[in-house]
Amino acid sequence: MTPVPDIARDSLDGLSVGDALGAQFFVPGRSFPELRDGSPPAAPWPWTDDTEMACSVHEQIQLLGHIDRDTLAALFADRCEPYRGYGGGTVVVLHEIRDGRPWSGAAGAAFGGRGSWGNGAAMRVAPLGAHFAGDPDRAATEAASSAEVTHRHPEAIVGAMAVAVAASHAAATRGRSCAPEELLDAVGPYLVDGRTSEGVRRARRQLGRSVAEAAYSLGNGASVSAQDTVPFALWAAATYLTDYPAAITACVEAGGDVDTTAAIVGGIVAAHTGIGERDTIRGVPESWLSAREPLPSWAADRRVS
Repeated sequence: MTPVPDIARDSLDGLSVGDALGAQFFVPGRSFPELRDGSPPAAPWPWTDDTEMACSVHEQIQLLGHIDRDTLAALFADRCEPYRGYGGGTVVVLHEIRDGRPWSGAAGAAFGGRGSWGNGAAMRVAPLGAHFAGDPDRAATEAASSAEVTHRHPEAIVGAMAVAVAASHAAATRGRSCAPEELLDAVGPYLVDGRTSEGVRRARRQLGRSVAEAAYSLGNGASVSAQDTVPFALWAAATYLTDYPAAITACVEAGGDVDTTAAIVGGIVAAHTGIGERDTIRGVPESWLSAREPLPSWAADRRVS
């Protein structure tokens, strides 16, 4: 009997491999042409805060079937390892939560009471969306809850919702074709007016363009904001939905916040492709999965890394 694939776990593996490989390109001497030609950097590839937080989101959604914001906030705070590349604002929020301040107050006070519009809520949410394959309403609702723990600005919340819905649709269409327009159209009903949503709509008009053109128009995460990150990430996921290595390579080519764009894109694409190659589908290469630093022991890694 053929085992049923764990699509949410595939998404987490795709996210973490993209994160870890993308982070390698902040190290001097890494070669994009070699990656493009099929020779990635030597192992091991340490992962960053993107993966650490995504593991907590995945763990909670697997155990509870929904996001409990109080519990998730405590997990984020207790597991935060600042050397993993956390932004300064996030470290402050998580330290305050660890010291007993309610997450709503800590996150809401950031940036003069506006809340953060950073890309951190979007970077960790693809496995949640994949868990709710074919249920975009639930994916969007739970993604918003997961975002609010650290990011209270509407741009960040919409960014997380958009990524989760894209992952939900990518997972639901595993085993059949999904045109780039279809993936972006699935996100459309969840776009609340704002800069992130406008960028995602613009991403649809960029389909068929080169990576350089898309990054120029949509951003590449260099500003570490949802509006500068999510539109390009959804463009790349839609464009390379059946080719995980090409999707991650596109993120590296675009530059900017490479680990984060590659984490978002990797999580969405792996929900559709899974691990390894079959027919015309190129999923997460087993060699890349082995090169990634093993996930935390509490993440219950089901694969040998």
